[in-house]
Amino acid sequence: MKKFKRVMGAAMASMMAATLMAGCASGSSSTSSSTAASSSDATASTESGSSSASGSTFKIGTIGPLTGSAAAYGQAVANAAQIAVDEINKNGGMNGYQVELKNEDDELDSQKSVNAYNTLKDWGMQFLDGSTTSACSIAVSEYTKQDNMFQLTPSGSAADCTKYDNVFRVCFSDPAQGTAAAKYISEHKLATKIGIIYDSSDVYSSGIYQNFVTEAGNDGLTIVSQEAFTADNKTDFSVQLQKAKDGGADLVFLPIYYTEASLILQQANQMGYKPTFFGCDGLDGILTVDNFDKSLAEGTMLLTPFAADAKDDLTQNFVKSYKDKYNDTPNQFAADSYDAIYAIKAAVEKENITPDMSVSDICDKMEKGMTEITLDGLTSQDMTWEASGEPNKEPKAVVIKDGAYVSAE
Repeated sequence: MKKFKRVMGAAMASMMAATLMAGCASGSSSTSSSTAASSSDATASTESGSSSASGSTFKIGTIGPLTGSAAAYGQAVANAAQIAVDEINKNGGMNGYQVELKNEDDELDSQKSVNAYNTLKDWGMQFLDGSTTSACSIAVSEYTKQDNMFQLTPSGSAADCTKYDNVFRVCFSDPAQGTAAAKYISEHKLATKIGIIYDSSDVYSSGIYQNFVTEAGNDGLTIVSQEAFTADNKTDFSVQLQKAKDGGADLVFLPIYYTEASLILQQANQMGYKPTFFGCDGLDGILTVDNFDKSLAEGTMLLTPFAADAKDDLTQNFVKSYKDKYNDTPNQFAADSYDAIYAIKAAVEKENITPDMSVSDICDKMEKGMTEITLDGLTSQDMTWEASGEPNKEPKAVVIKDGAYVSAE
């Protein structure tokens, strides 16, 4: 997508505030390489929210839903960012400077995400790891653009998340997820007939759905039902499920968030309908839903760049650190955020950025640096970025088995 030029000024700030969305939810050659070094006993950290003398430390903020229905996303982003910062500080800092981290809760609400951004800006933030969800990230980007603040969303996947020069992402875009999901289903011959249930009121869900349908047609997949719901009607999915069942769908594609997906799986079970359920990164978190019978998710698949059971040293060390610190298994959102912090570090060091520089000067250098680094991260080896803000990486698939995510390969 062609980037828009920056527009500054109070008049635009006022206009953007009035039009905020409600709710949230390869080009250049590589010249620098950074590997996200993991340490299971990393403890040397400047605590989140602590103050520092101006110019003596780097300040990174995160924004996401730390409470509410999507808390599994925001908490994972904040937790993994803290692990990365702890490791970086223990190993000499970022370009020789220590790093401070501060997390803010947006409750999956666009206006609250903007409020969180302003709080972090007042704190002295120089880099934003956020916002976590698409609509919130889009809303905040209107303000990071005006301030020329570098923004790297770990998991904002809507196409418009990266429409400005100062915004990059770690995750796949919605179009990429929809296309990759259809290709994966086709190449692995997972189904002959497919039903789709999506949220037409959500930019994340709609974006994946549209590209999935297009690619499914190219790959010869038969879609027997395409049923929508909205944010105002997302508790009863009996009609959508019945349409898929009547059409003979042996796979139901769910490009939606995990809370609604858990209800769909419960209601499908009550109907005696047992297709394969297949989703994207929004399903990552379904095993955390309160009072959800995890056995209902057995065999559910999702496309994701991270599998916690991977055997490489980086993943194993990260998972151990995460479990030791938070008594939980990290999800893809955590992996994206961990990689985001290390990408920031790599670009800072590539461009020799120091914390005494202005936010705008830092951003200008980061825009260049991000296109010149290569990151061996949790979510991909040899990950690079285009000037458009898009990452170059390969998708993976996981399947839920015995109440845990395992690699589908």
